[in-house]
Amino acid sequence: MSRTESTMAPLGFVAPAFRLQNVVTGTTLSLDEILNAGSVNRAGLLVMFVCVHCPYVKHVEAELGRIGRDYYGPAGDGPIAIAAVQSNDTEQYPEDAPGPMRDQALRLGWTFPYLLDSTQEVARAYHAACTPDFFLFDANLRLVYRGQLDDSRPRRNGFGNDEPVTGKDLRAAMEAVIADRQPSPEQRCSIGCNIKWKAA
Repeated sequence: MSRTESTMAPLGFVAPAFRLQNVVTGTTLSLDEILNAGSVNRAGLLVMFVCVHCPYVKHVEAELGRIGRDYYGPAGDGPIAIAAVQSNDTEQYPEDAPGPMRDQALRLGWTFPYLLDSTQEVARAYHAACTPDFFLFDANLRLVYRGQLDDSRPRRNGFGNDEPVTGKDLRAAMEAVIADRQPSPEQRCSIGCNIKWKAA
């Protein structure tokens, strides 16, 4: 298990558009369609880069489901639009292929779309580096938070801690966005497995 930090992309950059397959439904979704689902005014957008096999994602995946239910809603009508994106090379890592992705989302009750970035272009556009990697944008789709979910880390190979998984850092940023406030600029990088890039 490699330990990779998020790049901490510059705050203020605009969310790049994309069009990707939702592995749960088989439909293709654009960023605009995700934002406009549920016919509600969105306070912001959360894009999460995750996968199936990464121990860091497994450590937090249940909390991601809770965040989805709390902020995206059971029917996608919550104040924050949310999308999870899987960008790993599925030829090298077949456990991250669409079938296992779908199983993961259904097992955990994820209500948000789970998208396959097979070209890895979306990960590059968002400056994603690891799984999990979180990017929170305001109503104008400008980046206001990037970094860790919370202080909890899985124990492995001498690293990690016993902190509970609460999502407190990301939740605080999302609450700020909903209240039309800027999240705290004191943001700590996410740590996880590196994205498994395709060979050049």
